[in-house]
Amino acid sequence: MKKLFATTALALISLTVGAQAEGKLSIYHWFEYIPQELLDKFSEEYDVEVTMDTFDSNEALLASLKAGKLGSYDVAVPGDYMVEIMNGEGMLDTFEPSELSNFGNIEDKWLDVSFDQGRKSSIPYQWGSTSFSVNKDVYGGELDSLSLIFDPPAELKGKINVLDTAGETLTLASLYLGIPQCSSDREQLKELNALVQSAKADWASFGSDVAKDVLVSGDAAAGMIWSGFSAKARGEGANIEYVFPKEGMIVWMDNVVLLKDAPNRDNALKFMNFLLEPENAAAVTNYAQYTAGVKGVGEFLLPEVANSPESNPPADQKGEFVQACPEEVQVLYDAIWTNLKK
Repeated sequence: MKKLFATTALALISLTVGAQAEGKLSIYHWFEYIPQELLDKFSEEYDVEVTMDTFDSNEALLASLKAGKLGSYDVAVPGDYMVEIMNGEGMLDTFEPSELSNFGNIEDKWLDVSFDQGRKSSIPYQWGSTSFSVNKDVYGGELDSLSLIFDPPAELKGKINVLDTAGETLTLASLYLGIPQCSSDREQLKELNALVQSAKADWASFGSDVAKDVLVSGDAAAGMIWSGFSAKARGEGANIEYVFPKEGMIVWMDNVVLLKDAPNRDNALKFMNFLLEPENAAAVTNYAQYTAGVKGVGEFLLPEVANSPESNPPADQKGEFVQACPEEVQVLYDAIWTNLKK
């Protein structure tokens, strides 16, 4: 009888532990990119305990997962090219559309994307652009070219913040030079390296998590920045203008991915489905000031967010996604970046 009681007790403990595990969700997310109120809403609606760690670049996300964090998180929020890289590294799980009742809310143009065709491992989160903003109190000249970052006028020299992310910084430099991304041409790579090394002398700092704050404080007069961060900086009083360069800008989409070996797969899918609700997707947009890839969000958007200049580029504005380079080419770009950061 004692043996039966002990066995039953162990079974109950096991069930309790299992129930606790089912009530958790672990997120790996960009900083300042989701309102706490939305996480609280999900937590209360599904009785799930949510924890979140943050990263400040796609490269930092990848490095952390490769260093042993894979299996610690249920979902992450990589950019488009990083989804492709992570998939190639075997870091992503797959799901069936039928597992997400709101799968049909994905906007058609974001459904069959090159980095995850048919959306087998990811859903759209938010999309926007990467360019730079300039303090109009400091510089009153023409705002139309990446030259203001890579060959700046005297007013901006030594007052520029650059994103601490190789993918975007080197892509903007390539756009300025008019050379293709992922080039393996020796002369083009030498030109790219020479450009960023020369421009570095005119830059004050590398910083992604401070990209908004240094413009608001005036510590930087110009800086590479994501469109939503620029809108937020304006909202906090910075007299800046987000530039749509004639050479082109970066267009990106961040995505929620289901990670391989997610400890709470069911809750991960619940969270992804939750984010495909128009009202919830709009809550992220109103907070982060980017654009959702979900149908029906318009009625929930704040007017100042829907009409922000950062989210409404000129009709003829050129934009490119950052490409995932072949491994043998990526090592060349990594070398340029490593040399630049010395």
